[in-house]
Amino acid sequence: MSDFLLELRSEEIPARMQAGARAELEKLFRREMDAAGVTTGEITVWSTPRRLALIARGLPEATEAVSEELKGPPVGAPDQAIDGFCRKAGVDKASLETRDVKGRATYFAVKNVPGRATKNLLAEAIPAIIRDFSWPKSMRWGAASISTESLRWVRPLSGIVALLGDDVVECEVHGVTSGSVTLGHRFHHSGDITIGNADDYAMKLRAGHVIVDHEERQDLIRSGASRVASDAGLKLVEDEGLVIENAGLTEWPVPLLGRFEEDFLEVPPETIQLTARVNQKYFVCEDDKGELANAFICTANIEAEDGGARVVDGNRKVLAARLSDARFFWDVDRKKTLAQHAKGLERITFHEKLGTVADKVDRVAKLADWLVFDAKAPNGDHKLARQAAELSKADLVTEMVGEFPELQGLMGGYYAKAEGLPAEVSEAIRDHYKPVGANDEVPTAPTTVAVSLADKLDNLLSFFKIDILPTGSKDPFALRRAALGYLRLVQANNLKLSLDTVIHAWDGRPNTDLAEKLADFLLDRLAVQLRDEGVRHDYIQASRNWQGRPDMRVDRVEARARALADFLGTEDGANLLAGYKRAANILKKEDWHGAEGEIARTGEEDPLALVDDPDMKAVVEAKMAERHAKELSYDFEPAEKALMDALGKAEPAAAKAIESEDFSGAMAALASLRAPIDRFFDEVTVNADEENKRAHRLDLLADFRAAVHKVADFSRIEG
Repeated sequence: MSDFLLELRSEEIPARMQAGARAELEKLFRREMDAAGVTTGEITVWSTPRRLALIARGLPEATEAVSEELKGPPVGAPDQAIDGFCRKAGVDKASLETRDVKGRATYFAVKNVPGRATKNLLAEAIPAIIRDFSWPKSMRWGAASISTESLRWVRPLSGIVALLGDDVVECEVHGVTSGSVTLGHRFHHSGDITIGNADDYAMKLRAGHVIVDHEERQDLIRSGASRVASDAGLKLVEDEGLVIENAGLTEWPVPLLGRFEEDFLEVPPETIQLTARVNQKYFVCEDDKGELANAFICTANIEAEDGGARVVDGNRKVLAARLSDARFFWDVDRKKTLAQHAKGLERITFHEKLGTVADKVDRVAKLADWLVFDAKAPNGDHKLARQAAELSKADLVTEMVGEFPELQGLMGGYYAKAEGLPAEVSEAIRDHYKPVGANDEVPTAPTTVAVSLADKLDNLLSFFKIDILPTGSKDPFALRRAALGYLRLVQANNLKLSLDTVIHAWDGRPNTDLAEKLADFLLDRLAVQLRDEGVRHDYIQASRNWQGRPDMRVDRVEARARALADFLGTEDGANLLAGYKRAANILKKEDWHGAEGEIARTGEEDPLALVDDPDMKAVVEAKMAERHAKELSYDFEPAEKALMDALGKAEPAAAKAIESEDFSGAMAALASLRAPIDRFFDEVTVNADEENKRAHRLDLLADFRAAVHKVADFSRIEG
């Protein structure tokens, strides 16, 4: 058994591509080894800006000889079929063997494949890996680049190290031959580094000022940046993405702290941090008060003789130029009010079928006003909500957001505050995009909630109205994110918004189809959201309807689904579900709809529909049952009568609880049916010989099913 080392050296590999390149190298190597029948042990893949390295442990010296059999056409088949099989199998007709297959002579090709040296297999695999390597962007280079057949690579490939044990695996790719020689750090090491085997690779490169393990470089940057900040009496603002990026830019990382002029701190801190991060890949620091300090940390790729003073000074000058631009944008933008900036939204198209961003703002402002003034969801000052909504997108035309789109909303809040607008307005502008992700903060300030809700609802309703919906993995207008944001706002603020009334306010008229389409989409998102909390998707399905139509309030669906999950987790709930399914199966087999189903089928008037009071409804039901019993002319069996009595009490109690949206109470009412339905099935013959008994007992089961359905649609519950 031997260890294999492969290093592919090139010009600088972009930091953002290195993680994908490591995964691609391992995938292609495994593909080649699997195809050759080579079993691999542990595989390690590393990257630096100038190299990709793979170490595979425990490769065999050679593959074992194997015998392969391929079944061909039957004897007597056309010559063309037999010749084609021979070509495919790589044998001649004379070497074919015949065997009996289900009483018919059939040709077989038997190939004895000898074992091969792993070194030879690797020599063929390395060029295949390099040629098939997939990069987000790649290039051709040199004289050969005039041909489309020349190699494409992320940057010019300059060296290959390929060692199996102590031996070089000889191969050639695009004029680059493999060997055992590599290069160290571009500035700290001159000359070649000869690698003996996989075990001394990392050690010899470290001696050449290259830390080949990307995770080790990340640890050095993380701890080093924190240390230099602490030495200066500051605290590092942690940024894991920046740690990974700097590790992808350096082979010998050295974090260094520098200072910039305090005057720049007049600019909003997020602007400074974004400028430092995006443009220069620098970390920023906070002082002991938690405020942004005039300090930055850059990651050098050298260990300078002067301790990094010249490196820091050069980086300081570059950052100062960037911060000067940010301060210029800040000053220029504040020369106009947000209302003046907002006029520029008339020149920006939101969507060709939906008008400009200014048109969208008008819709959002109208809806935000309605949410507060009419819907009381949330309570607050509707004038402030309208003002905030009207200015919410104004910063999109500012210089600062033009340079840093990530700051939209945030800069609008700063400009509103600088302009002296009410705090509720500036905060609503700042936070109206929230929540953006699953872990983002959810607004609770009334004005902010109103604008955020209105913005997300307008996105959803606008695109749903013109039939632009997410499909599969495609969601170009982030409607799933808008739906999740809507759900979290409703949940965090305990809002009771009915989508049909929202649409009426938004569109000026009712639109049942749009309301039901959006409700379905939101409830699908709700099912995904609650899955991690143990609320199964079928519980959402069982709770989706309200009074015979899709429920327009997601909060009510969620409350009922949670109550259902709690109920079915109890012994009573599980047994009642089993009883329901047994009853439903009997009714389905007999094609029996019951009184409720017959009323729906024939269009006859239901006497109970004329009674609203639950207590009075119980009296009417009792009298109807008494009259029905006389018509039946038989004495009910005890278990039969017990179920009738239980239904007479449980159904109105459940209905009353549902009416007040006390879903736990409704489930408790259903729980009282568990024992009677169990007893009924134990003691009563449903399909009695007498037609009147059979009809009544099927009706009783239909009544039981209908009572359960008024609480939740148990037919949608799986298992």
